[in-house]
Amino acid sequence: MTDEVRTMSATAQPRLMRWSVVLPGLAALTCALVLPQFANAYVTEVATTALLYVVLCLGLNIVVGYAGLLDLGYAAFFAVGAYTSGILTAEFGFNFWLTIPVAMAAACVAGIIIGAPTLRLRSDYLAIVTLGFGEIVRIIARNLDITGGASGLIGIERPEIFGFKLMQVQHFYYAFLVLALLTAFVCLSVERSRMGRAWFYVRYDEDAAAGIGINRVTAKLQAYMMGAVIASVAGCLYAAKMTAISPESFTFNQSLLILLGVVLGGMGRIPGVVLGAVLVALLPEVLRGAGTYRPLVTAVALLAIMLFRPNGLWPDKRV
Repeated sequence: MTDEVRTMSATAQPRLMRWSVVLPGLAALTCALVLPQFANAYVTEVATTALLYVVLCLGLNIVVGYAGLLDLGYAAFFAVGAYTSGILTAEFGFNFWLTIPVAMAAACVAGIIIGAPTLRLRSDYLAIVTLGFGEIVRIIARNLDITGGASGLIGIERPEIFGFKLMQVQHFYYAFLVLALLTAFVCLSVERSRMGRAWFYVRYDEDAAAGIGINRVTAKLQAYMMGAVIASVAGCLYAAKMTAISPESFTFNQSLLILLGVVLGGMGRIPGVVLGAVLVALLPEVLRGAGTYRPLVTAVALLAIMLFRPNGLWPDKRV
């Protein structure tokens, strides 16, 4: 009888753990779906920014959380997507939806160019290289005529879908919500795949992963390219929403904020990364009443969270 009880308990525990994630997720999704119907334009705009960070943080989580690669230049792929879509629509009259695969291909090429020769490096050395890559992309965008130079690129067309043109902030809110859901689904599917398991092995012990036949460089490059593709798609939609972009939107600080969302929520854990991304986007707005002390109060709040939850707000139990 005791063995039967133990077996039932062991079977029920994973189910309870799944429901502990599913129920809050369904509640959050329901709130997200109805939010624009009750919120004003300001709240909807902030929520749209939060969804943008959710997509970017989920993409970086593949690189940092799954494969264990410290990337300090992730905003570069965000810029590649935004500028590719912006140039094709504003300068050459392309349909917005046709620019997305081009931007994804451009991000893949950029990922291969920077990743192939550098992903053999580890830890700090890799971080320095990715930091340099991010700054190189920003400086190139700042000095080319086709990107608009330091003034940026203007006149980017708003997208249409089935004859309906996305114009209002509510439209882009739901567009980013759909993109965030698709990204989360892709991340969850990849996490459970053979490739996802290879990333985890590489993250925890590269030498042991190589010992069981995993090509470390190939696995890292796959993670790097997938993260780049996700950032590029987010960049496309961001450029369409803003109708104007400049190099100052893709600085090193942007990469740090995205990385902060991943670390704050819990690396390798999709619900945690979503929570961290929302917190990074909302906390400065919530503390706006602090005035000139807002950066200080925000920093203290984030520091307190990391001190009491060093593995993140929703850490990966496998760590």
